[in-house]
Amino acid sequence: MKAHFSFIFFFVLALNACTKDGGGEEPKPTPEPVVNDPGQAILIAPADNATCEEVSASGQVVFSWNSASYATTYDLKITNLNTQGESTQANISDTSKAVSLTEGTPYEWMVISKNSSANTTSSDAWRFYLAGDGIVNYAPFPASPISPVPGSTVTRSSGKISLSWEGSDVDNSVLQYTVYLDTVDGLQDVIVSENQSDSNLDVNVQAGTIYYWRVKTSDGQNSSLSSVFSFKTNG
Repeated sequence: MKAHFSFIFFFVLALNACTKDGGGEEPKPTPEPVVNDPGQAILIAPADNATCEEVSASGQVVFSWNSASYATTYDLKITNLNTQGESTQANISDTSKAVSLTEGTPYEWMVISKNSSANTTSSDAWRFYLAGDGIVNYAPFPASPISPVPGSTVTRSSGKISLSWEGSDVDNSVLQYTVYLDTVDGLQDVIVSENQSDSNLDVNVQAGTIYYWRVKTSDGQNSSLSSVFSFKTNG
């Protein structure tokens, strides 16, 4: 009986040993590597609100910026401020890019930082005027809207809302503004203020209405028209 018990004990012990050797825990999945969102690129040239007269030997404008943290590539976005036409140089692995542009034209540019994450990060937007032959005085940059935010819905105060915008000029000239406002398409010749020096204006508006507005900026010699902006008033 004792021998039989010993046989069973060693048999169970051997069975447990086999089970431990042949089984074990399931392997844990390898965690996905953490990819940080790319940082913001710091722009270098062409400088903001400046006249760009430096081009490469091939007649191109050289854009440059500082590298952004965790960024692997960049998109360079350039906007012709006269036409609002946009062009993008995509997937740039360096921190500079030469681009052919039209002389005597105002531009806005920015850099978008990218990597393998789903998110991107945009730089500040800088403006410059590409010099043209024989130009002595440059037209002001087209005005940029501040308030209302384009496409937003706003609430009237005493039947009015406040328009505000930003104007700039590479010649540092004194600027004057003419403001157009209509409910059709923003292209009607409806002037609500003419040749004012302030870059803001209170206007009477109706409730539950879509309005379109634009700004003409003048330095006394040359002028520029902004894009058409829109907003809706609460009903």
